Amino acid sequence: MKLTLIDWLVVAAYFLANFLIGLWYRKRATGSADEFFVGGRNVSWWLAGTSMVATTFAADTPLAVTGIVAANGIAGNWVWWNGLLSAILTVFFFARLWRRAGVVTDVEFAELRYSGGAAAFLRGFRALYLGLPINCIILGWVNLAMVKILTILFPELSLSFMGINDPKLAALAVVFGMMVLTAGISTLSGLWGVLVTDLFQFVLKMGMVTVLAYYAVKAAGGLESMKTQLLAMDAARPGGGSILSFLPDLNSKWMPVLAFGVYLGVNWWATWYPGAEPGGGGYVAQRILCAKDERHSLLATLWFSFANYAIRPWPWILTALASLILYPGLKDKEAGYVQTIVDPKVFPPALAGLMIAAFAAAYMSTIATQLNWGASYLVNDVYKRFLKPGATQRQQVVAGQACTILLMVVSSVVTYYQTSISGAWKFLMAIGAGTGSVFILRWFWWRINAWSEVSAMLASFVTSLVLQFGLKWDSEDPEMLAKTVLVTVAVSTVTWVAVTFWTAPERRETLLAFYRRVRPAAALWGPIAKEASDVKPPRDGMANLRDWVAGCLSIYMALFGVGKLIFGEVGLGLAFLAVSLASGVFVYWDLSRRGWKVIGDETPGS
Repeated sequence: MKLTLIDWLVVAAYFLANFLIGLWYRKRATGSADEFFVGGRNVSWWLAGTSMVATTFAADTPLAVTGIVAANGIAGNWVWWNGLLSAILTVFFFARLWRRAGVVTDVEFAELRYSGGAAAFLRGFRALYLGLPINCIILGWVNLAMVKILTILFPELSLSFMGINDPKLAALAVVFGMMVLTAGISTLSGLWGVLVTDLFQFVLKMGMVTVLAYYAVKAAGGLESMKTQLLAMDAARPGGGSILSFLPDLNSKWMPVLAFGVYLGVNWWATWYPGAEPGGGGYVAQRILCAKDERHSLLATLWFSFANYAIRPWPWILTALASLILYPGLKDKEAGYVQTIVDPKVFPPALAGLMIAAFAAAYMSTIATQLNWGASYLVNDVYKRFLKPGATQRQQVVAGQACTILLMVVSSVVTYYQTSISGAWKFLMAIGAGTGSVFILRWFWWRINAWSEVSAMLASFVTSLVLQFGLKWDSEDPEMLAKTVLVTVAVSTVTWVAVTFWTAPERRETLLAFYRRVRPAAALWGPIAKEASDVKPPRDGMANLRDWVAGCLSIYMALFGVGKLIFGEVGLGLAFLAVSLASGVFVYWDLSRRGWKVIGDETPGS
């Protein structure tokens, strides 16, 4: 791809805008650790929610979706569409509880809910574990994806002035430079800079992927021609269902009925995965904790869920479908997405600078969040908790800046040695399967203790690794992967339930303090709820369940309704959108009836 002077000026303007945003928020963000890591708990729902969406829209995401569509059609996206069920669970059951907890990070929760040495161990271990190795693996695969994109966009890329003539090494050097800039903005302005740059970046990248989808579909002959050509391709996919189907063929090899049943019935609540933690966690919890109050925390996660599942997918999917027609012989199907950009017959060269800036935005929004989120663990839950308990606000901010730089350096080393993005995904899925039930029930059942959580993590880790690497259960086989999840969940559940009853409950004082602060539903808090009779927790379990069903229905119907309209099924599309609107109105009515506008004003940490 050849860039003109105007293109370079556009790219430079993009980076300058990010730097100026960081400078603007520097004084505010570095005033205290709360401002640096949770925005002073004064962030509006639309900004917090958009930041979540921007973070999940990484540089590799549209490429991954293209690969999914090429292999398994539109219905292949159920691999991640099932996550909506977990996201909406967080909206109605956990967002307000997290906000009431008033912690700085989700791992700090361990010493709010549990007590003694086990709680301290759990907090420190999870902070180091998630903040360093897991976080750097995630940063590594995002870096790898950006390297892949740059080598396709600029196959002749070289940095001869640095003695680097290998395109791949040159791309890695450019990515490192982008990470340095991103780390600089993050250390300069903390979470405030991350949030506002995320907003700017999300608008830019969504705008450009939509423009790309328009030109890709046009180059493929328009929607009607595309449909005809894609339906003709179905004949070459025996047993795989139609490329254009929104639901999988349950007789297909890639998603048999067992696999689809596990996705919809088990995976979304049982498996921990970064950004899709059952019960909320990670950077999602960080955005909840930075919200102004409980209402804003609920709305932030609701907006994130809608934007993530109903707004983002279709531009990617349309470009993916067009690439199958435009480049049928391409071996690396994921690369088809980037190929539409470098092909002058598809994408106007005059917009090249904006598209490069959009990919940079997709990369930087994820990197900035991972750096700030990881640093928050290392500072709040290791440095302040164990190394220097009396650290001043200024010392914590400086430590946060130092940890951001540390993460940047370590993740660069990981990127250099990391060879497989999918391998990293499988590793994280393997060690996270089976822990979700504890992460959900720890809020609602008084008997769960720190050892419940430790044993669930250990059992899941050992079981999944034994199955995948010891017994050689192939995770590439969807049916074997489904069986791996089921066995891991079963072993993990039996283990943590047994450990829970085998070990002593948490101290009464800790449980009472947690119950008074968070006010979870009283049903499973038995003796604690009876003793804390002055606390009046909301009796909203069934109402939240109704809203969860309506929320899932609203977003799925919006997703499929827009899809049907795009492919010319106007009647069905409008019917789906009508159901979506009705479900959304019901949720708004129900929350308003329950007084959601004043929830949390009197709670600790509000």
